[in-house]
Amino acid sequence: MLDALRYEWTRLRTLRSTYWLIGSGLLAAAAIPVIFGFAGSDEPLNAEMTAVGINGGASFGIPFLAVFMAVIGIFATGHEYRHGTIQPTLTALPQRSRLILAKVLVVSTVTLVVTLASMALNAAVLLAFWGEVPSLLDDPLRSSLIGYPVYTLIYMLIGLGLGLLFRGVPSALVVIFLMPLIIENVISGLSIIPALDWLVPVVKFLPFTAGMLMMSIGGLDMGPGAPDYDFFGRLGSGVVFGTFAALILASAWTLFKKRDA
Repeated sequence: MLDALRYEWTRLRTLRSTYWLIGSGLLAAAAIPVIFGFAGSDEPLNAEMTAVGINGGASFGIPFLAVFMAVIGIFATGHEYRHGTIQPTLTALPQRSRLILAKVLVVSTVTLVVTLASMALNAAVLLAFWGEVPSLLDDPLRSSLIGYPVYTLIYMLIGLGLGLLFRGVPSALVVIFLMPLIIENVISGLSIIPALDWLVPVVKFLPFTAGMLMMSIGGLDMGPGAPDYDFFGRLGSGVVFGTFAALILASAWTLFKKRDA
């Protein structure tokens, strides 16, 4: 297992794409509190603005850092197939479950470290503009901020699972962008139509929509005329998002053990 961990850590830190993606994610997330600062630093900073600022807009529907970390997750397995390195990798590390477990552990650790660093950077930006921020240890702000690293981690695991499931990069990238940005928005939009009101109970089970509720303060604004979706709470929504990730990763893991490289 130590050999698999060393291999994955070496692979991850020697790819230039890792640094480009992390750097881009940090900058994109930090842009949100910067915009907040220039646009409204003369107004008091409330808990909801603080949460959106520190999570880089993720709870507002623009999860920059989570998307970039999901791409790193896709590359963790997709690059192996794209560049034909999966065969020599399996020759050196034939225990397939150990290899995937090592990828999950290493990329998850990096994701959590980067997410916490992003939160600290974003909080510093808010502090620079306002001079003070609401207490981060009081609910609902505390619960929202705890939900953000978990959300980013689950998002990354979905990417890693998709890269392994499709055995490549392009298809996984299409799904990771298409599903939250288009498919779930279309379903939510159609549920407003009276003839399609049977979709209303489905919306709370949409994984990426549920994921945003892990960080939300005051619920999600689904637009004018939206029905009552009766969303799960923060924990229940996290279970929906986490279950979706677990299903993707478990399916990919099972197929990886059964099919040829």
